Amino acid sequence: MYASSGNTQVRAGIVVTGTELLSGLITDRNGPWLAQRLGELGVEVAHLLCVGDRPEDLAAALRFLGDQRIDLVVTSGGLGPTADDVTAEVVAGFAGVRLELDAAVEQQIASALARFRRGSSFDSEALLAANRKQAMVPRGAQTLNPVGTAPGLVLAIENGPTVIVLPGPPRELQAMWPMAVATPAARAVLDHARPYESAQLRLFGLPESQIAVTLREVSQTLDLTPMEITTCVRHAELVIDIRHRPGAEATRRALIEAIRMQHTHQVFSTDGTSLDDQLAQLLRGRRIGLAESCTGGLLAARLTARPGASDYVAGGVVAYSNTAKTELLGVPAELIEQHGAVSPEVARAMADGARHRVGANVGVGITGVAGPGGGTDAKPVGYVCICVTTSDGAHLASDPVLPGDRAEIRDRSVTVAMHLVRRVLQGVEVDTPSR
Repeated sequence: MYASSGNTQVRAGIVVTGTELLSGLITDRNGPWLAQRLGELGVEVAHLLCVGDRPEDLAAALRFLGDQRIDLVVTSGGLGPTADDVTAEVVAGFAGVRLELDAAVEQQIASALARFRRGSSFDSEALLAANRKQAMVPRGAQTLNPVGTAPGLVLAIENGPTVIVLPGPPRELQAMWPMAVATPAARAVLDHARPYESAQLRLFGLPESQIAVTLREVSQTLDLTPMEITTCVRHAELVIDIRHRPGAEATRRALIEAIRMQHTHQVFSTDGTSLDDQLAQLLRGRRIGLAESCTGGLLAARLTARPGASDYVAGGVVAYSNTAKTELLGVPAELIEQHGAVSPEVARAMADGARHRVGANVGVGITGVAGPGGGTDAKPVGYVCICVTTSDGAHLASDPVLPGDRAEIRDRSVTVAMHLVRRVLQGVEVDTPSR
């Protein structure tokens, strides 16, 4: 291995190319995806770089990674037929080899282009030139069959890293990945990797600052040196990712138990299962009806994103106006007049109305002030009333003031509602932020 001297870890660098990524026109999906796949193989991702479609910038990125004693470099993008697609050429220069025409690749690309040419007015000569450009590969590189028109490449550089070159479209890149890591050049590096052991905890209703305090306290009695611990907030939940090399399993188990004991009411997953996974299980044999105002159908969208959701999602109503709440959900007009459209009383009536209208045994009502305007001293922006009711008389409610902009408030409202559903179906008391 290139970096094996004094280092038993396989290290990788990822280079994502595309000026459109740097300009903010699109969001990079390839870098995080590749980092996850490499991590699963036990590879330590040391750098994730994003560069524009400029040969000098890509070359500089490759030189930088070479100086970091990286074993494996993975690039995405820059394999197309246009003038700014220069990755193969720059990788060849980095490796100190020439580009050569690969006749087999040229034929594969020609066959793919022929499908696009049928029934079109494309210039055959221009297509042929583009075809030939994409078939120029660095000497010594193994090519990967194209999923689109761009072939992938794997090149082992003497006294340097092995470079995997993949196309930019995520669908093509992901389809080529298994082929890339199965090549002899890639296996020569990856076979030295030691896969990580990992665990994931999910908590709700606990600030990230508090878990930092907990980890400091645990570290006073438990050596956490073998652990890599990262915390982040996703969908208003606190997610703790723990990973380590083989041999530290006992420490990991002790850490998880310490967190679970310290935050019994906030930990809802110690095996990595998501809230969505848990609700899919809890709703088996039940039907849920949804009444949404400020979230505008986001809860319905999230619940129905899973295959098989038709088994438990009976239906939903987006009742944005007061008239819709009254006519579609049966919320009494006098209730809205007395308490306001954003109130715990109306949220409960919406939940009951959703249950009755769609024939469900679980109902959810959400109404709130998502902002940026419309807030008052009594009901500021972020004030959301959520209620879950069941046909057997159980109910849980919460009316938090949620932080963030309009999108964040709506997203957090959905998460709070889903946790209320989880808790009422598990028969536990509500524990969510309230006013």
